[in-house]
Amino acid sequence: MSEENIVEIENLEKSYGHGINALKVLKNISLSIKGGETISIVGPSGAGKSTLLNMMGCLDEFQTGKLSILGNNISYLTVEELSGFRNLHIGFIFQAHNLMPEFTALENVMIPLLIRRRKKKEARQIALTTIEKFNLLDRQNHKPNELSGGECQRIAVARAIVGNPDIILADEPTGNLDSHNSKQLIDILLKTGKKNNTTIIIVTHDMEIAGMSERKITIVDGNIINDVPL
Repeated sequence: MSEENIVEIENLEKSYGHGINALKVLKNISLSIKGGETISIVGPSGAGKSTLLNMMGCLDEFQTGKLSILGNNISYLTVEELSGFRNLHIGFIFQAHNLMPEFTALENVMIPLLIRRRKKKEARQIALTTIEKFNLLDRQNHKPNELSGGECQRIAVARAIVGNPDIILADEPTGNLDSHNSKQLIDILLKTGKKNNTTIIIVTHDMEIAGMSERKITIVDGNIINDVPL
């Protein structure tokens, strides 16, 4: 784990709507995360967990406060700069795998590398090596509708880690998996993070998965009410 903070959040607030009808979903959030940390974010539905994850993923705007990632004040980046920043530094895993249906499993995993303008042959080899970690080489040429839900989610994780991002953000990544596949997926994710010093932040309702992280943050009603090492 690095001693330097890779994410710094100061007094961040997020609301939907305006005026008296505004719904405040994050309230005065302050948080520091070091490089290589594995963190779980837990709390009841509607507490603001996914919203906070979206903030750290530069996917949504906030009204007040400061968010810095890798020393970059996110508020100062243009839409184009944010897009490039996400591709280089952040990997995403969602409960719905969000694979592109027209592409094969292999092509889906290659996409982040091709966006970075890696040569197609090189991107293919890196993607194959990544898919092999999930025992899915025999499914590489299948499209998402030809894969099981568990296979799709493993391909989604492969896509997230293929470019060795600095941060991986996972929003209920095992919500559609059975317990065996859930543990296997999280185990691969955490081992990859340790090997590459990747910061991994997982939103989950599964306390067993939360217990596999190094630090657990609890959010209730838009507030961090607990932040403890495990």
